[in-house]
Amino acid sequence: MEDTFRHKGLRKRLVETLKSKGIKDETVLEAINLIPRHFFLDKAFEEKAYEDQAMPIDEGQTISQPYTVAYQTELLMPKKRIKILEIGTGSGYQAAILGIMGARVYTVERHELLYQKAKKIIDSLGLLNVRCYFGDGNKGLGEFAPFDRILLTCAATEIPQLLLKQLSIGGMMVLPLGDSNFQIMTRVTKLTEDEFKYEKFDKFRFVPFLSGKNEIN
Repeated sequence: MEDTFRHKGLRKRLVETLKSKGIKDETVLEAINLIPRHFFLDKAFEEKAYEDQAMPIDEGQTISQPYTVAYQTELLMPKKRIKILEIGTGSGYQAAILGIMGARVYTVERHELLYQKAKKIIDSLGLLNVRCYFGDGNKGLGEFAPFDRILLTCAATEIPQLLLKQLSIGGMMVLPLGDSNFQIMTRVTKLTEDEFKYEKFDKFRFVPFLSGKNEIN
């Protein structure tokens, strides 16, 4: 995999596009500028890697639109050294963005093929603070809880209560919440063990949040 001057130039243009759409956090924009998105796509889609649109990956999934990645990341407010649980590794691009920002990332993928591909790319980027797991995202990673942040990159019809239990006091969960037609990006802040603050933002469309694991036969 090669990251050429042309690719870097296209990323700078993408950053300007995201700024024009309302992304303000400079640390998020810098992360977008640093991570080669074309590494996470099949060669056939390389020419479109820096367009602001979702692209297909294996298992009927997608790599999210860069604006969506930046939007969720901005809402999550990641900081260096905090623990983030991501549910839905997909291509691995979102995890890499969080990793380059200095967070300790634990990312779970239910499709074994996607898990293997994402882990290979993340390892090749030298992101030692990003740990990939093949498993059922509904269960989270209780052995590493509590987490300062939890991010869902798939559509939930309700807030996963087991994941809320794995969130630290003062921590935040960002997830697309709604039915199959569209979801409202929602941020949940855990004030105490029993008290939560709910904030609703813009509409999006994500692939559904599913249970179980899809192993390679």
